[in-house]
Amino acid sequence: MKTRRHSLIIELIGKYQIETQEELAQKLNEAGVRVTQATISRDIRELRLTKVPGAGGRQYYTIMHAEDTSKNEKFVRILKECFRSMDMAQNILVIKTVEGMAMAVATALDNLKWEEIVGCIAGDDTIFCAIRSVDDTLIIIDKLKRMLKD
Repeated sequence: MKTRRHSLIIELIGKYQIETQEELAQKLNEAGVRVTQATISRDIRELRLTKVPGAGGRQYYTIMHAEDTSKNEKFVRILKECFRSMDMAQNILVIKTVEGMAMAVATALDNLKWEEIVGCIAGDDTIFCAIRSVDDTLIIIDKLKRMLKD
């Protein structure tokens, strides 16, 4: 069942620009596969799906290719090695890094393509990361904490 569901998910995201877990669940249900939100979330993680920019600035799911995976691992390693601290100023996340490494960390953050991040400006050891909203800033802080803890 899981293999069939995974194959169907890959087929669906190739055929449609699916933006949300709910939309993916709906497409699976229409195809006769009943799923819960938890199952969809787990499948997305196992299939290493990621969101990419689409028409009109919308984000949709696609398969993360092996090259993307190795790049992401490199970016995560840079974050872990160079990160010092972070603080929130409304929707701006101020990140402190090892001296001389802010540009590398900002590049890593930009290349992770997190939809909440609008962009980063780096100095020598400080990054100003513009986030879409205060709520999104809290989401990014949580993502970074989880990433740095692993």
